Amino acid sequence: MSKRLVIDNAAIATVDAARNEYASGHVVVEDGRITAVGEGRAPAYSDDIPTERVDGEGCFATPGLVNTHHHLYQWVTRGMAYDHTLFQWLTALYPVWGRLDAEWVSTAVRGGLGWLALTGCTSSSDHHYVFPRGQREEITEAWIESARASGLRFHATRGSMDRGESQGGLPPDRIVESLDEALSSTEEAIDRYHDSSFGSMLRVDVAPCSPFSVSSELLEKSAELARRKGVRLHTHLCESLDEEEFCQRTHGCDPVEYMESLGWVGDDVWYAHAVHLSDNAVKLMGATGTGAAHCPSSNARLGTGLADMPRLLQANVPVGLGVDGAASQESNMLVEEMRQAVYTARQKNGPDAMTCRQSLEMATIGGARVLGRQDEIGSLEVGKMADIALWQLDGLAHADIVDPVVALVLGAPAPLKLLTVGGDRIVSEGSLLKADEAELAREARRVHLKITNGGR
Repeated sequence: MSKRLVIDNAAIATVDAARNEYASGHVVVEDGRITAVGEGRAPAYSDDIPTERVDGEGCFATPGLVNTHHHLYQWVTRGMAYDHTLFQWLTALYPVWGRLDAEWVSTAVRGGLGWLALTGCTSSSDHHYVFPRGQREEITEAWIESARASGLRFHATRGSMDRGESQGGLPPDRIVESLDEALSSTEEAIDRYHDSSFGSMLRVDVAPCSPFSVSSELLEKSAELARRKGVRLHTHLCESLDEEEFCQRTHGCDPVEYMESLGWVGDDVWYAHAVHLSDNAVKLMGATGTGAAHCPSSNARLGTGLADMPRLLQANVPVGLGVDGAASQESNMLVEEMRQAVYTARQKNGPDAMTCRQSLEMATIGGARVLGRQDEIGSLEVGKMADIALWQLDGLAHADIVDPVVALVLGAPAPLKLLTVGGDRIVSEGSLLKADEAELAREARRVHLKITNGGR
């Protein structure tokens, strides 16, 4: 049965191609898609379609935020190895993650996605690459089914590693897969779970972990697999100078040159972090449409450097935001990454390096472009899926910041009055509707203590 949702009397940033904004406007949703958006009040409807109206006075409507890089399994290992460099952090935590099981994954995914929803995220990718031996199927099912229960749009980026400690990699051998295992399991996940339809709630992408934990053969064959299946490619790249040195020492070139040699550039590819890029690498990414997931808080937490996103944007590189972590960036609030992106750009290049509106664009339509979904989500336009965040900006933290975009980006994290995914309510008046927040917190603490007590 058809139903209608009307949001009235709200400030609106559509983030459409014309970047239309309305001081007081409306958004109308029918059967999961936006049917009207504009200035002033929505029209009165006299048909028989059940209509719910939401008064947006004091609120600001934006597209739901799009998270382009995350590691949800880390949610229950936050607060560990907090003063380490990237490689020290990985070395400290890989043995912990080696005890991963389905209960852990289910708890972490439900908690992490619940928190993302409470902070304005409607779509999230998740890079999962840890599969201890003998538990691959159970972990995969827990990962996917827990994501489905959240109500968020989900990109399961199925990761893999085939270079363990015995082959010079960082991860313990017990959590890496053979080349054939990684490829066959990834293909099975695509065949079982990937939905390519318009407005799909679940897609699967191919995502070997990183150049220092994956063989050249796995990278090359993963690219072939992704293109044969018509899905996207994702990996970590250019996150730290250690990685740059590794690629120069091992492969005789910089990381982007290395990835290009293996078929890893194109508008179906995005790299997480992209901190240390040569001018030639930026030009290549822009020319080929290769995207980047900017994770400013994680980069700062691990001290890996200040990513130069204005340079990438000037080169027409698709750029989205990612929270990363969760154990390398404990707050995991995509709404905060907008502010951190502005700060990072200005720290590196001066006060006019990035505007608040550019940051909002990265968090919405930019992220949609990175995930190949710019025709479906990322802006408030007729025909697109009704993924909408309605932020409350009339409280003490924001009321005197007249420009709502500036209030959202530079102010304190704003509370949510409403969050919808395809018109379906996920958050209302700051509370989750698909899960019990207190129960998610109790389970996260219980599993964390179980992990840190050696499984007891």
